[in-house]
Amino acid sequence: MPDDPPTFDEVYAVHFGDLTVQLYAYFGDRQEAQDVVQEAFCRAYSRWKTVSRYDDPVAWIRRVAWNLAVSRWRRSRTALNFLRKQRRDEAQLDGPGPDRVALVAALATLPATHRRAVVLRHLADLSVAEIADREGVAEGTVKSWLHRGRAALAVQLGADSAEVHGG
Repeated sequence: MPDDPPTFDEVYAVHFGDLTVQLYAYFGDRQEAQDVVQEAFCRAYSRWKTVSRYDDPVAWIRRVAWNLAVSRWRRSRTALNFLRKQRRDEAQLDGPGPDRVALVAALATLPATHRRAVVLRHLADLSVAEIADREGVAEGTVKSWLHRGRAALAVQLGADSAEVHGG
């Protein structure tokens, strides 16, 4: 029947690439162009009974994609203007020192349970009982994790065992 509207799949297959190229020319960013065209097709799909009967359904999809593109551009411009107005004289913070870098690297080598126990005890200042409750284990288990974690850190960092164990 010649009066049958096109199917969504037909329109998508034929026009997705062309619309993406058009929006790419506008945006200069292929991923953004694909995103807005995809979103426009999603919106068309949810209304396909109506959109398919328009004289030119592709024109409707193109308009939606362009509107989405303009909205994204405006949001980006607004965000950029906001950022430009922020104070620029904020103090520069030095990056982490070599000791901190070494500690983080050493912590990363510990088993997850030992690492969590050490971090919660020494950085979050939780008690052994609080850690045990949080982890759902016995206090003795937490003490074991802490002992093993500290011992491994001492080896990794070349520290005196008494220093690491707080002695």
